[in-house]
Amino acid sequence: YYYYYYYHYRYHYYYLTSSGLDVARRAAVQMVLDGADMLDIGGVSTRPGAAAVGEAEELARVLPLIEALRADGLGIPISVDTSCAAVARAAVRAGADAVNDVSGGAADARMLATLAELGVPAVLMHTRGTPQSMQGMAAYAAEAGGVVSAVGVELGARLDAARAAGVPSFDLVADPGIGFAKDAAHNLQLLQALGQLGRLWRAPLLLGASRKRFIGALVGEAEPKRRDWGTAAVSACCVPEADVHRVHDVKAMAQVLCVADAIRRQRW
Repeated sequence: YYYYYYYHYRYHYYYLTSSGLDVARRAAVQMVLDGADMLDIGGVSTRPGAAAVGEAEELARVLPLIEALRADGLGIPISVDTSCAAVARAAVRAGADAVNDVSGGAADARMLATLAELGVPAVLMHTRGTPQSMQGMAAYAAEAGGVVSAVGVELGARLDAARAAGVPSFDLVADPGIGFAKDAAHNLQLLQALGQLGRLWRAPLLLGASRKRFIGALVGEAEPKRRDWGTAAVSACCVPEADVHRVHDVKAMAQVLCVADAIRRQRW
């Protein structure tokens, strides 16, 4: 799995809502046809200010889609986007291959032990607080090294905790948490320091910058769906430091990363 995660794999988030299971299934298939190498399925929005969702509701949102995709014969790797250990366990049993925890394993005291028991790859992301409080926690003391140093130490502690709980290093992927408890300047500083952070964390890096607010601020675009050119610039500039790219426009970003890989990693 270390080899699998180390190289560029573009994957997309699909949030299952009342729009229906069939819509989600068709969307998943289209993402695969467009070039996605992995699907990230979650039942809880983590955008700033988003409301919390109970465990039962989260399970009801993610399990039917995972089960349906596996029943359809879709063999693409699936990660479950959750900070709840019980949801992670149920999703892996239903056919998910990895766990993506935006809390870095901190929101649920059972998560790290569960990851060790499940024996699947895990993405641990840096954040502070909750979706309701995180934007008020985007303060990083310059005298202490600023956002790069703070994120390096804080997520490094979560990765070390995962290793101590029994999760092997080759199953860990680190996500600096672009947009989570960070302003536009913080995001840019982290993107400039991805190589440094990757060496510090001793883990492949996942980049989730697609259509984020800081891109809109830079290009003057309020509508997230119109930020794909800016997203393309971020993705291309972060090769080879970022190993996994989470994107919305799969087809376009697959081409961007294919060309960037050929230039920066000499892979063609």
